[in-house]
Amino acid sequence: MCMFPESDALKEVGIDSEYKFKGRIVNMRLDTVKTPEGNVASREIVEHPGGVGVVALDNEGCVYMEWQYRRPFDGLVYEIPAGKRDSGEEPIVCAKRELEEEIGLCANNWVYLGVSYASPGFCTEELHLFLATDLYKGEVNRDPDELLIIERVPLEELVKKAMSGEIKDGKSLIGILKANEYLKK
Repeated sequence: MCMFPESDALKEVGIDSEYKFKGRIVNMRLDTVKTPEGNVASREIVEHPGGVGVVALDNEGCVYMEWQYRRPFDGLVYEIPAGKRDSGEEPIVCAKRELEEEIGLCANNWVYLGVSYASPGFCTEELHLFLATDLYKGEVNRDPDELLIIERVPLEELVKKAMSGEIKDGKSLIGILKANEYLKK
């Protein structure tokens, strides 16, 4: 059995924090900390409001996936519907909004699959993942700069793509595999 160490055993103490950039989506700050050993170190922190990812499963066992151009990788990325949370927005509210805005679907049944840290070494982003079933038609209302190619893919095929490395997006990998495990029970 895995035993967690005492929570304060590895805790760093903040000495100073200075914002280097404040943007529309992220803020970047430089923290100075004191380590448990007494050393002083710098930590670059990207603040992000967090987001959601939705595994939208229809009655035929297919999941709605998106191809979206992602500038950091200068190419298309294969993803589940997802989006950034608005300030103070509950994850389930964001998930429902994003599914309808991007795919044009709503769902009667929602299962919370948990939270994932996007990149805990430098970023505060938390991604809340959901399984949406009993889908019905809503209205697409994408952002003006949001261009997507939508596909319906059998969940079993997506699990194979996840395991083979074809799917590289972290939230999609976690969402697909957790949804698959949940549905096996």
